[in-house]
Amino acid sequence: MILVNTDFISGKQLDTLGIVKGTTVQSKHLGSDIMASFKTIVGGQLEGYTEMLNNARALATKRMVAEAEELGADGVINIRYYSSSITRNAAEVVVYGTAVKFG
Repeated sequence: MILVNTDFISGKQLDTLGIVKGTTVQSKHLGSDIMASFKTIVGGQLEGYTEMLNNARALATKRMVAEAEELGADGVINIRYYSSSITRNAAEVVVYGTAVKFG
């Protein structure tokens, strides 16, 4: 499965199959949230949240690819990621793109 954030794949004739997406909502446990609160006082990377968002993006991408595979896609073009805060300690990650078949 080829995944790109462009609207083409070099050297490939593309037939559009439709929009595919993957979503997830992730949170950290209370201990990580408390440690992050202390970290904001001194500054620096919030490693627990960075890890959480990386895992969320990977899971959302996996779900998008599964949806594309169900359509018989060879790739997904024009991929975009979106994230938002759902609650104080939970984030939603959405990835979407256009499933394509090589013509």
